[in-house]
Amino acid sequence: MGKTSRPRRGSLAFSPRVRAKRPYGRVQTYPISEEVRLQLFPAYKAGMSHVFIIDDRKGSLTYGQEISVPVTVLETPPVFVCAVRIYAKAERGKKAIYEVWAKDLPKQIFRKIPKIKKYDFEKAINKAEELVKSGKAVDVRAIICTQPWKGNVPKKTPEIVEAGVSGKSLEEKWEYCKKILGTEIQVSKIFNEGEFVDVIGITKGKGFQGPVKRWGIKILPRKTRKGRRQVGSIGPWTPAKVMWTVPMAGQMGYHQRTELNKRILKIGTNGEEITPKGGFLRYGPIRSDYIVVSGSVPGTTKRLLLLRQAIRPPKFPSGTPTITYISLKSQQG
Repeated sequence: MGKTSRPRRGSLAFSPRVRAKRPYGRVQTYPISEEVRLQLFPAYKAGMSHVFIIDDRKGSLTYGQEISVPVTVLETPPVFVCAVRIYAKAERGKKAIYEVWAKDLPKQIFRKIPKIKKYDFEKAINKAEELVKSGKAVDVRAIICTQPWKGNVPKKTPEIVEAGVSGKSLEEKWEYCKKILGTEIQVSKIFNEGEFVDVIGITKGKGFQGPVKRWGIKILPRKTRKGRRQVGSIGPWTPAKVMWTVPMAGQMGYHQRTELNKRILKIGTNGEEITPKGGFLRYGPIRSDYIVVSGSVPGTTKRLLLLRQAIRPPKFPSGTPTITYISLKSQQG
């Protein structure tokens, strides 16, 4: 007699598989670090290529040799720090209690938020200072907006993202936020070459799909009644209900996903040294700052990704990688 059981088809790890609420991710957790800096930076996905580097992974069979690595190129126009948000302790974690906005905001940001005619910046910064020094505040975070018009992304409306700030104490974080408020920040001031980052993004959307494509169940035999691309049974008589674990049709793709430990191989300012002949497919040339990360990242071309300081980075390799060759082969056709 054959087996009466089998491993289930498809992982339940990401259930329910519903559409994301917005086309870029949401970050709620940041690693603990004593270095004072922003812990998040937005980037736009341009495309993929490959490079040759000297393998610096100790214990690897190819240690010290030249190896080929697939890479993803991300364009990172400088971001504008438009506000500082102060958090207080609440029953269920933290809650925002106050915000300080910069004096001169980019005009494009008012496509996203209403214009404030009378805003007393000095009064706002003094009140925020009191909250930090009185002990009511427990955390400080920065609100940054992207500037896609400085890159090669054809859009005028910026995305507004909250970024965590690391540091030894709350006062140290507050002084750093006051310093960068109303200024532009480049990716080279946040991350370094050789550092590991987590990439948070929204995957490619594939619409409404059946259980065979969505969950990987087997196609039923030819003479099966009422269809073959479906589950054989949706449940027993008792309990008389359909369990949530039964593979069913529904939304596939356009989910938020996090790729851990993507190593930054290169950070540059001259896009010509990384743009292939004819530009990246469906993106074009790199016109602003860029970074090159190892491996693939979620999402489609031109989609916004959030690069977070790695929450559990590996111990090695460390240091700046040695790149010997960058492929600029044309991707057209």
